[in-house]
Amino acid sequence: QAQLVESGGGLVQTGGSLRLTCSASGRTFSSYAMGWFRQAPGKEREFVASIRWSGGSTYYGDSVKGRFAISRARSSNTVYLQMTSLKPEDTAVYYCAAHRIGSSAYDLWGQGTQVTVSS
Repeated sequence: QAQLVESGGGLVQTGGSLRLTCSASGRTFSSYAMGWFRQAPGKEREFVASIRWSGGSTYYGDSVKGRFAISRARSSNTVYLQMTSLKPEDTAVYYCAAHRIGSSAYDLWGQGTQVTVSS
């Protein structure tokens, strides 16, 4: 059974850093792209970043460009989101997701991890 498990969330002060981890299992992800999304209370889900498992091409949402970095470790089926210069508006539940290349829909989601940035 395929699953994604996020970890690494927590409470951090403005300007601080956190690294989120997404552990993927139960599926061969070589033909997938992995993404991070976030959702704050009362707001719609927002795209944060994505990376192609093969080749490593990355994409970022405008609000995190230059501050966040997505990477993957193929040997351990792990995707990371390094977050720096955090702002209170980065506070949200962060979700890891996967979609097959060629499909527009993310079809596998993790349970989410809370990130709270205090001012």
